[in-house]
Amino acid sequence: MASPTSPLAIILGGGRGSRLYPLTRDRCKPAVPIGGKYRLIDIPISNCLHSGVRQIYVLTQFLSASLHRHIARAYRLDDLTGGFVDILAAEQGATNLDWYQGTADAVRKQIDSFDRPTNDPILILSGDHLYKMDYREMVATHERQRADITLGVIPTGRRAAPSLGILQVNGEGMIVRFVEKPAAAPLLDDLATPPATLARLGGHDPERPFLASMGIYCFRREILSDLLRTGTGIDFGRDLIPAAIQSHRVAAHYFDGYWEDVGTIDAYYRSQLMLSESPHPAFLFHGSNDTRIYSRGRYLPASRCMGATLDHATLADGCVIHDRCTIRHSLLGLRTIVRPGSRIEDSILNGADHYADQTAADNPAVGPPHIGIGRECTIVRAILDKNVRIGDRVTLTGAAGRPDEDGDGYFVRDGIVIIPKNGVIAAGRTI
Repeated sequence: MASPTSPLAIILGGGRGSRLYPLTRDRCKPAVPIGGKYRLIDIPISNCLHSGVRQIYVLTQFLSASLHRHIARAYRLDDLTGGFVDILAAEQGATNLDWYQGTADAVRKQIDSFDRPTNDPILILSGDHLYKMDYREMVATHERQRADITLGVIPTGRRAAPSLGILQVNGEGMIVRFVEKPAAAPLLDDLATPPATLARLGGHDPERPFLASMGIYCFRREILSDLLRTGTGIDFGRDLIPAAIQSHRVAAHYFDGYWEDVGTIDAYYRSQLMLSESPHPAFLFHGSNDTRIYSRGRYLPASRCMGATLDHATLADGCVIHDRCTIRHSLLGLRTIVRPGSRIEDSILNGADHYADQTAADNPAVGPPHIGIGRECTIVRAILDKNVRIGDRVTLTGAAGRPDEDGDGYFVRDGIVIIPKNGVIAAGRTI
């Protein structure tokens, strides 16, 4: 759907990402690997490019070096068309001595970079969500409703609603109420959308009577500038949007596709393994040219499997799976090496940034284990971040209900054993 306007996009790089720790120990949330060969930032940037949005700013603050490097290598748009993906890092200046305090505050501190005399709308996007959306449809809703602000909304059920921002709309699709993470049952009951109103928006599932904010906003440019320059709220969902509902036209753009906030270890784990669960997962990286996800181009060989058993497994480029290995319901990222006799189940291996000399792996006396998985290992319900070194005969076993733990070279979160980036687990250990 074409739109007469050409919006500018601002992608929020996220805060400290404490709920995704230790995957965010050495990087910001949008730089976290996903899908075997991508990073989370690739999702909103790809959505922008497929939606005809060519002017994109990424706001960053915490541990952003790898994100900057990835964007610089992956997204070099044509200067002749005015397209760009620019990074706006938090910085201190003569009039500003504070870092970003929240989502709205981040945009406020950088507003001079994109506050220009034009009627084109501004999209505010999160850098850590998994979904595919044509933003032109949202802009069309924004213009049709003559809205000052438009929120992307998605239907959700009672179980998920307390962790999201829940809103109410009137019969014309305008938002009249917004509550961030409503936990009390009576309040949640009061926020349920009437079936007739939901049907007018396009909803039809009685098990999902609540409308949740997706953290995707479309603003009239002058309205965003005015709200940020005259207000003091630091967060869009908690401060700016609820206040604006009382004084501005705030519309809802209904979206009923797959959407996941990949902000916790559990959500990250589930969204990754979904890729290997069925031929048609809810989110698919495979797709036509107008829905595919872009990333940094790499020149890697095809993956090799030598006498291995693979069952519901997703392998990225450059993997080597040796004989007598079994890979079930797992995702293996770029350059993953699994040595003879090892078993991988219900796990995510994010691979490696480079190959290394094989000599050290064949002779433990030479040094630490080689990058990848050693011989005769068992890895179940685990996440192994990039460049990990797992020695021979190591056992890593997560289990639902296993308590959280910060161990020697490992972490347990949501019953999942996690080996952080560049971690080393010596031969023979059981975790």
